[in-house]
Amino acid sequence: MVTSPLTPFPSPQDVIETLLEFPDNRLLIDLCGEFDRNLAQIEQKLAVQIIRRGNVLVVIGEEDSRSRACGVLEQLYQRLEAGRGFDSGDIDGVIRMGDSARGTGIRDGDQIELFKADADKVEIKTRKKLVEPRTDAQKAYVQSLFSNELAFGIGPAGTGKTYLAVAVGVSMFIGGHVDKIILSRPAVEAGERLGFLPGDMKEKVDPYMQPLYDALNDFLPSKQVQKLIEEKQIEIAPLAFMRGRTLSNAFVVLDEAQNATSMQMKMFLTRLGEGSRMVITGDRTQVDLPRGVSSGLADAERLLGSIDRIAFNYFTSKDVVRHSLVARIIEAYETEDV
Repeated sequence: MVTSPLTPFPSPQDVIETLLEFPDNRLLIDLCGEFDRNLAQIEQKLAVQIIRRGNVLVVIGEEDSRSRACGVLEQLYQRLEAGRGFDSGDIDGVIRMGDSARGTGIRDGDQIELFKADADKVEIKTRKKLVEPRTDAQKAYVQSLFSNELAFGIGPAGTGKTYLAVAVGVSMFIGGHVDKIILSRPAVEAGERLGFLPGDMKEKVDPYMQPLYDALNDFLPSKQVQKLIEEKQIEIAPLAFMRGRTLSNAFVVLDEAQNATSMQMKMFLTRLGEGSRMVITGDRTQVDLPRGVSSGLADAERLLGSIDRIAFNYFTSKDVVRHSLVARIIEAYETEDV
């Protein structure tokens, strides 16, 4: 890709243009997206204007915004050159990660130094897709999961705690580093009385486990997931089913850990066996335990925070990768609780 600055044009705000030339017009079409929706997303996020002229994109805006937009466009184009597509969430992730990784930016009249992908870029390979962290906190979390035998991911909904943990588990499983994946959650109702559910034990608990099935099906073909479950190489079970077991050579995830009691948390943590990795995820603001029952997640933070080889990773509303409104909703509730 060829880049060069254009001469500043007269403007009340003295706004500058930057020209980006892309050699492959087919990839440029994918970069822009249908009806230029990818460009529109970047414009909205970074407060710039992007105009397409043949195989050239002109980025118009203030210096800092223009520099950020150029970096995002180049990194997305590099993804396409490598044969990898992207979606709206990936664009948002590149914007977030680019803010912390970009260099000094554009100086008027200088050759533009655009943002390049990190040398230590973190990627998780699964059978169906390549998963990349979209925020610095997510990147640190993934690195922690690969390097620690016991790690905690604590933060609000939508920050990718469980999703990334399952992705790492699948990656380690298909790479032969563990023999099985064990996913667990406390079977606690979220403020509702659901009554007696029909069916056998699996049919009764599956509604509680559905988010874990959803994550698995994102990374492995559905038929393979079913086969691995039948062969007990993937287990999805309520927390109560872990009692008395030693979980060896496995990647183990406890989701919604804020709904585990102190005794349940101690029981689960002491299941860790040789050759295993364990991940505990939870949101301290969404405890569904009965009034007066303390959360095992809070106790684990208090008791285990100073122990070596146990990592605690924290997320905030800035790490939310669901709909943009989710972050604003979380911030509103956090402000109310202060």
